[in-house]
Amino acid sequence: MARELKTVGVVGLGTMGAGIAEVFARHGLSVVGVERDEQAVERGRGHIQHSTDRAVKRGKLSVEDQQALFDRVTFATELEALADCDLVIEAVIERLDLKREIFSALDKVVREDAILATNTSSLSVTEISVATQRPRRVVGMHFFNPAPVQEFVEVIKTVVTEPDVVDDVSELARRLDKVPVVAADRAGFIANALLFGYLNHAVSMVESRYATREDVDAAMRLGCGYPMGPLALLDLIGLDTAYEILDTMYKQGRNRLHAPAPILKQMVTAGLLGRKTGRGFYTYESPDSPVVVDDDLTPTRSEDTAPVRRVQQVGVVGSGTMAVGIIEVCAKAGYDVLYVARGTEKVDRVRAALERSLEKGVQRGKLSSEDRDAALRRIVGSAKLDDLASADLVIEAVVEELSVKQALFETFDEICKQGAILATTTSSLPVIDLAMATKRPADVVGLHFFNPAPVMKLVEVVSTVSTSPEVADAVAAVAVAAGKHPVRCGDRAGFIVNGLLFPYLNDAVRMLEAHYAGVDDIDAAMKLGCRLPMGPFELLDVVGLDVSLAIQRTLYLEFREPGFAPAPLLEHLVTAGYLGRKTGRGFRDYTS
Repeated sequence: MARELKTVGVVGLGTMGAGIAEVFARHGLSVVGVERDEQAVERGRGHIQHSTDRAVKRGKLSVEDQQALFDRVTFATELEALADCDLVIEAVIERLDLKREIFSALDKVVREDAILATNTSSLSVTEISVATQRPRRVVGMHFFNPAPVQEFVEVIKTVVTEPDVVDDVSELARRLDKVPVVAADRAGFIANALLFGYLNHAVSMVESRYATREDVDAAMRLGCGYPMGPLALLDLIGLDTAYEILDTMYKQGRNRLHAPAPILKQMVTAGLLGRKTGRGFYTYESPDSPVVVDDDLTPTRSEDTAPVRRVQQVGVVGSGTMAVGIIEVCAKAGYDVLYVARGTEKVDRVRAALERSLEKGVQRGKLSSEDRDAALRRIVGSAKLDDLASADLVIEAVVEELSVKQALFETFDEICKQGAILATTTSSLPVIDLAMATKRPADVVGLHFFNPAPVMKLVEVVSTVSTSPEVADAVAAVAVAAGKHPVRCGDRAGFIVNGLLFPYLNDAVRMLEAHYAGVDDIDAAMKLGCRLPMGPFELLDVVGLDVSLAIQRTLYLEFREPGFAPAPLLEHLVTAGYLGRKTGRGFRDYTS
């Protein structure tokens, strides 16, 4: 049975430490907060005051409860004030020497049965613990920012931490209405180990000018449903903090994907640390402000400039879910759409699917019956590719096989009029391979819609080395007219979204196969700790393990990055036919 901890000490009352102190006091524990001097104590008290004032204003805390909370908190400037605490949590800056110094001092102050915890997000808990004479009673207790809001806590055990210490701290986290996950002591633990590899990869994309900061952030928000884009999130975390976490992870694991992108070190050296300094990847209204303002890198708005190539008629080739969605999107946007499917039976099937989808829109109040009828009048089906001769834009949405798509583009080249734009919806194949199947590579572009096309806002506009700028502008304008958000990038495996998403998913599989943490714990870490809509294994099972493996193989073959090599466990599951929800079993069993 876990021991009940009643009095908690917090060393360091910055944003994180003050938040931790507030969490404990909100749940009825006595708290002793310690800072280095009176000025720092007042800043810490101010953090708690500001946070609880906001809670009162939002009706989440009464004035009486706010006062009771402060009555439970004692502020001090000496570690001796912690002598009677059952648990002391250190929450100072991420410097190993400072943390070790504090733990050594605490060892001489607190009771023998007291538990010492560190809120470090990246440093070795073991290295911190050996600064004491009681490493068996030292544990990591990693809260996420803002501590009063975030539900997740990582409880980090070292190789010598006593099991009852882990149990006591885990039970305390539950008393705080948090979800504790126990992990071993390795750099980044669970959430940061997966999160910061992804963030670092996003920085490299921007540093190499593969895509703009705005497009990378929009791609991950709109394509994956993430609450923030990676560059905006780095600005919130602090680029100095991010650099230290990545550097620590790299030194421990020597994984090149964790080696901080060079621009991070440059920005930290220049004092561009993110929101807290008013400038990082973005520029802010003032230090600590969340309001982004225009700067030299802000793209100029081009919506008012008409594209050189005008599109009136759109051709769509394919009869699958994606093709049907794109036909609907273009017709609702006011374009005349000619779709081509193999045989009259498939032509009729596509028409029926469109009618059902548009009728659902009417029933849900998202579309008027007049707009439904107008959209259907704009759509014509055919079984003959030759009918595409008059189209201004032809969008290919067939099976993801290079030879099939290449043969189709050769045919487009023969049929389509001069000046017609030829687009592919491929999510992983090289667009240039399709462009070179024609005699007009300048007119070929990637136009990657996300599924379901009528719902998802994101469209990736992929330019090859041969794509004409006016062609990219024209398809981006079509996307905007259809109510989509186009982002632009170059022609390389994965484009933006899959290029960032699948290495992160692969890292999660590697973490699982190393027995570092289980499926449920890793999913909980990313959903609760990072506010992602789905955990990595939940998402892998939805996407399909075979699809995920194919994309990861493509990324590895293109970049030859060892860290991109598909995790063996993923390969084995696919070989066994465990492909996720569609087969009833993947990382989880769906048959029961």
